[in-house]
Amino acid sequence: MAWTVDARIPLLVVTDAAGLAAALAGGEAAVLAEAPAPAIAAMAVEAFEADMPHAIACTCCNGRSPAAAALDRLFQARVRGRCGWFTRVVALAGSEPARVQVAEALAGDALTSARFRPA
Repeated sequence: MAWTVDARIPLLVVTDAAGLAAALAGGEAAVLAEAPAPAIAAMAVEAFEADMPHAIACTCCNGRSPAAAALDRLFQARVRGRCGWFTRVVALAGSEPARVQVAEALAGDALTSARFRPA
């Protein structure tokens, strides 16, 4: 019998405040939000800029998108005890560039794909 366990944190993308409220009803969730981040009650909240003011491969980003960096901050807060132990992430991405950036982080950023998976 083959066993498979995917211990990565599930990440659900929603496009509006109503979807966010419904997704947060399950409890123990962190929020990744397109900036500006909404003032909501969640285990942790991180914001990212959907519009890149410069190239992703610049020296300030070290080749990572703002969404990937924000997910990294969420993960670090979780493991270092700076927030509650969330079991999932809800991404509020209202614009198409934000949704693309989150999808590309999940698919192409090594750290992000090692820690998170699409829900």
